[in-house]
Amino acid sequence: MSTERERRWRLVLGGAADESLGKAAAGKDGAMDAAMAALYDGDAAGDGQSGRRSAGLGSSAPKVARWLGDIREHFPSTVVQVMQADAIERLDLTRLLLEPEMLAAVEPDVNLVGTLLSLNRVMPDATKQTAREVVRTVVDQLERRITQQTLSAVSGALNRAARINRPRHADIDWDRTIRANLKHYQAEHRTVIPERLIGYGRRTTAVQRDIILCVDQSGSMAASVVFSGVFAAVLASMRSLSTSLVAFDTSVVDLTSLLSDPVDVLFGTQLGGGTDINRALTYAQQLITRPRDSVFVLISDLYEGGVRDEMLRRVAEMKAAGVQVVVLLALSDEGAPSYDHENAAALAALGVPAFACTPDVFPDLMAAAIERRDLMAFAGGQ
Repeated sequence: MSTERERRWRLVLGGAADESLGKAAAGKDGAMDAAMAALYDGDAAGDGQSGRRSAGLGSSAPKVARWLGDIREHFPSTVVQVMQADAIERLDLTRLLLEPEMLAAVEPDVNLVGTLLSLNRVMPDATKQTAREVVRTVVDQLERRITQQTLSAVSGALNRAARINRPRHADIDWDRTIRANLKHYQAEHRTVIPERLIGYGRRTTAVQRDIILCVDQSGSMAASVVFSGVFAAVLASMRSLSTSLVAFDTSVVDLTSLLSDPVDVLFGTQLGGGTDINRALTYAQQLITRPRDSVFVLISDLYEGGVRDEMLRRVAEMKAAGVQVVVLLALSDEGAPSYDHENAAALAALGVPAFACTPDVFPDLMAAAIERRDLMAFAGGQ
């Protein structure tokens, strides 16, 4: 076996491979091995007795803080984020995140923000400012990732949706007009005689679409809540849109007034609790004053704890009134979500597809909804 392959197997197998490979990990490999052992070896024997490599992290804040520093030194950022999330889940370190020293040591990411938001109501004052700084770091990263793409996709969709067929000269879209009239090309004159002019609507500062994001803040939707809050803030920055953000569990909170700062939005949520989608829809319907100019986005895993038949009836009412309704089972990078298949099928029967969406695809989804394209076809392409 080559030296490099032997090294890799040693790191994969841990101390159990010391005897068969004839040596223990040393140097940087030894440090990496110790960091992984503290998290993953634990009670390997299952008998309550810790093995040689299973000292673990326990509940000691200084020990955990040192461990966090070690993994940041020896592993890339993406691996650090996975190990942090595993540590919070496997070793029940949530309590330690209420300590400012611990928060200062962690690698900020979306999952960590979700954990902090779930602790929002019990977080001591001494920790809140540090927690806000952690959340601000992640929000800034997400804004850099999504803002330009969102503004571009949505602005383009608004322009296309406002096309008119009898434009003034200054409003003619010459590229689309020429393409639409190529069959009228006059070879002898080497020109196109346009039978139909295509243009954009007159430039206006008026609100063209009302966007309502309705977000399930039950514990399983943590990442979706984070992304939804940031997207809502970006959409709210566009004067051609009127954007509302509603978060719900068994109660409903309107976060629209906080959209100038996504950090305030996120700290206005409370992750955990039950789910009453029907109650959220009841509130959201009151916000819809221009149905045919409205896009309603429900972000939920559809595990309804309220009145299911009423929930479906309200969605049907929105559709019948002309609202463009979108249901997302998740808005995150986390892959296929767990969701209520029966409710998803019932919505599909109403002509409302329910599907998961990544943040990178969400701007194009909003563009399709604004242009009133067939979202069933859009969902099928995901």
